[in-house]
Amino acid sequence: MGKRRGRIALLLALFLALALSACGGEEEPRTIRVGVALYLQDDTFISTIAQHLQQMVMEEEQARGVKINLSIADGRGNQSVQNEQVDRFLDRDCDVICVNIVDRTAAAVLIDKAQAAGVPIIFFNREPVEEDLNRWERAYYVGSRADRAGRLQGELVLDAWRFSQEELDRSGDGVLQYVMLEGEPGHQDTLMRTEYSVRALVSAGVPVEKLANNSADWQRGQAKMRMQQWLDELEGPIEVVFANNDDMALGAIDACLEDGIPPEEMPFIVGVDATPPALAAMAEGTLKGTVQNDARGQAERILELCFDLASGAEPSPEKITDGHYVWLWYTAVTSENLAEFLP
Repeated sequence: MGKRRGRIALLLALFLALALSACGGEEEPRTIRVGVALYLQDDTFISTIAQHLQQMVMEEEQARGVKINLSIADGRGNQSVQNEQVDRFLDRDCDVICVNIVDRTAAAVLIDKAQAAGVPIIFFNREPVEEDLNRWERAYYVGSRADRAGRLQGELVLDAWRFSQEELDRSGDGVLQYVMLEGEPGHQDTLMRTEYSVRALVSAGVPVEKLANNSADWQRGQAKMRMQQWLDELEGPIEVVFANNDDMALGAIDACLEDGIPPEEMPFIVGVDATPPALAAMAEGTLKGTVQNDARGQAERILELCFDLASGAEPSPEKITDGHYVWLWYTAVTSENLAEFLP
């Protein structure tokens, strides 16, 4: 009886050893934890970036054989809320924090939090102050140069003025009358897009007259309200509507349609971002042009940087400018090249 028990015990021990050996032969996939804090998820362009990130994470998990825990938080336009969200990401031992910051002047606080925890931080789309990024070598920014967006937007109008001035100059006075729908007050993209869109015309010798300008805080609904007010109050024709982003350009279109203005009689309306709804409006002929802010490209660069930083590797110098910046290009979208950008 004792020998039998001994054989059973030996068999059990061998079985356990084989089981442990088999388990040990299949390593668990590495897990990378990435926290993404958005300034406002309702923003069409920001929502598009988030969707690209979610899609690409699934693709990269398969391609790289890793597990990626992507946590996305909506700051709802409140910096205090976003600060708390970043704190939670750090408490959860995220490997990298990505921030679409609510208030660009608050970046130093988040950088100091990340540095204290030893967690790299990537800002995107809303550029922090340069001095803040320089506080720590593991702080980065992914985005596009705001002045170029404004310049390209102005060139869209400049081309229309050069090739169809009679159609654009509805007042017939040889002066281009415009209104400006501005984004968030004090935001760098607001300031640069506003300045450089008009500068492109002035530098080319086009006489311009600003009829009105106001902030619509990147929002379609607010832009519609501003445009309705201008249509009611301004005496002369509005020949051009500059909008710092597509959502506001679409708001201007909404106001024109509600006012009974047919597409062919609308002002020359231009936006920035090349969001899917804006591209659809271009196909319909209500939006005359936009400037692509590469949402997919930003998502790709963010994830590439996340993988480098999470593995402890130094990002390739070819990818980084001045130690902190990953720049993407804006591209003008016109009726001629629209098909290249449509889904």
